[in-house]
Amino acid sequence: MEKGPIAIIVPAYCEELLIAQTITGLPPIVGQIIVVDDGSPDQTAKVARAVSDDRIVVISHSKNRGVGAAIFTGYREALLGSCSTFVVMAGDNQMDPADLQSVAGPILEGEADYVKGNRLIHPRAFDMPRARRWGSQMLAHVTSLACGQKLGDSQCGYTALSRKAASSIDWNEMWSRYGYPNDVILALVARDFRVIERPVRPVYGSEKSGLRAWHFLTILGIIARRAYIERHSSFSRKRSFAQLRSAPKES
Repeated sequence: MEKGPIAIIVPAYCEELLIAQTITGLPPIVGQIIVVDDGSPDQTAKVARAVSDDRIVVISHSKNRGVGAAIFTGYREALLGSCSTFVVMAGDNQMDPADLQSVAGPILEGEADYVKGNRLIHPRAFDMPRARRWGSQMLAHVTSLACGQKLGDSQCGYTALSRKAASSIDWNEMWSRYGYPNDVILALVARDFRVIERPVRPVYGSEKSGLRAWHFLTILGIIARRAYIERHSSFSRKRSFAQLRSAPKES
């Protein structure tokens, strides 16, 4: 693979200890590295700017807006450049660069529009905390029912998105906090983009799962919100088309 077609979007909040390790040594195929500091009160942005790599762009939110908002800011910045494939890698160094080919490859080869990493089908899936593994499976099942497409790990943040798909979404109206992956999946499927999954290695330390019962309620709310948006958007598109067809032709 030649240098340049991949833009890496790195959402980061309070990652001054890990951000440099995350963005150092990415391969030449990465043409741009966009670090979005989501209002961190620590030195995340300063540390990122200190890394000697001319591919790095650091953008700082004035206040914390959510990981989804940080990713969407990264997408907007990537759309200003020339890269064809936008890969998200979190700033906590928990996404293995060795999986970059697996995630980005289907986009580069024209086989998909959105690739979701799936930690649950990787040989090291059991490195995930058990509660997080079970919770991820349940959330994926709910999301699969909502979008009509089988998904195994809807919550994994290691993703690749095509330029075409990124250009089709109004990122200002997307859900920006917990549950943003589900909203992105539903919006892309509603627009008939090809969504597939590829195995990625789960990278975890000794932390416990942060999944709580209210997370499931949040996902259900996001699904309902997306259904409402898409239903009304579809109605508006149909109405505009009908008005265009019924408009008198110029003589």
